[in-house]
Amino acid sequence: MKPKDVAAYLFLALAWGLSFLLLLKVVSAFGWVGAVTFRCFVAGLTLFFIARATGRGLHFRAGWWPFAVVGATTVAGQLVGLSYATPLIGTAMAAILVATIPMFSMLIGQVWGLERITPQRLLGLLIGFVGVVLLVGFPAAPINAAFVLGCAGTLFACLCAAFGSNYASHRLQGVGAWEVTIGAFLFGGLMTLPLLLAVPVPGVPRLIDYGYLLVLAGVMSAMTYVLYFGLVASIGATRAISVEFAVTAVAVLVGALFLGEPLSLVQVIGGLIIIGGCAIVLGLVPGRRAVRAGT
Repeated sequence: MKPKDVAAYLFLALAWGLSFLLLLKVVSAFGWVGAVTFRCFVAGLTLFFIARATGRGLHFRAGWWPFAVVGATTVAGQLVGLSYATPLIGTAMAAILVATIPMFSMLIGQVWGLERITPQRLLGLLIGFVGVVLLVGFPAAPINAAFVLGCAGTLFACLCAAFGSNYASHRLQGVGAWEVTIGAFLFGGLMTLPLLLAVPVPGVPRLIDYGYLLVLAGVMSAMTYVLYFGLVASIGATRAISVEFAVTAVAVLVGALFLGEPLSLVQVIGGLIIIGGCAIVLGLVPGRRAVRAGT
């Protein structure tokens, strides 16, 4: 990767890992639907007005449908799943499950003819599946309905993120990262807005809650997604989305150090197995890459 891609990759890992901490505060104040809806509108409009103020040209020449699909998946689907699930299972658990996104991405890429499942990658998928079973099946707390729903919501978010990233890489080639991000967030906000009728804001947010929302939306959503979609265009969807490995590590540390969230030993092992399986899927195992380099 180019130096600018490496810098963007590292910034995404740190920002998205820390975002789990703010996510809990925003969901508590605005509800899980409100958190997603307001986050989408603030992020999309922030980028739009920055572009206008700086004279940056915006060209949505791909038509509205591709932006709507990315908005429904990478934005609305992913953020709804995480906003609903994270308070139920905690940041550490949600973050470890997020590490499955690259596996979903590769499977979708295989179905669309963008990726090829080699024996090595199939082994990585099977290893990753074992890790998910250990992670979900042996929690530190008793398994109850909230835990099951939280895990299901997180996996739904992961699938949406993987689908949207592959779709953007395939159907929005040549479209700028700013346009993709603005379009996706505004469509995502419009799609979740009606859900506020069923899940309204639980109370009157405090002033500091609006501050949390602005940071989460303006910095950890708007700017990070511009960088992310830029990475997708530069290095491909699956390689770009592998940043979730580093996001997992940062978020687990945040959960352990700041929130005191428990994880069982089996879950820790399951998380490491998931990361190992994804590393094999992505061809990041040093020995294997060395063999390929020599052929």
